[in-house]
Amino acid sequence: MTRTWIATLANFFFPGLGYLILGHKTPLALGWLAGVIGLTYVETSVQTAAPHLYWPMFASVFVMNVAFAVDAYRTGRELAAA
Repeated sequence: MTRTWIATLANFFFPGLGYLILGHKTPLALGWLAGVIGLTYVETSVQTAAPHLYWPMFASVFVMNVAFAVDAYRTGRELAAA
């Protein structure tokens, strides 16, 4: 169960990393992790270049990260039950 919580937190901060911890969805996890790195770069650039767009971007990323965390939690529980 500890691994599930670690994967959940990892997926919240770095979507894809939690799946790698669980050993699940590896190709997709690597793609999501690469995408998150790019998105983080864009998000920090938007903060200075277009400050009026920063909060909508932040909110969108937050919702996405919550969804990834919930999915990692559910996946971890399913894998632990199997």
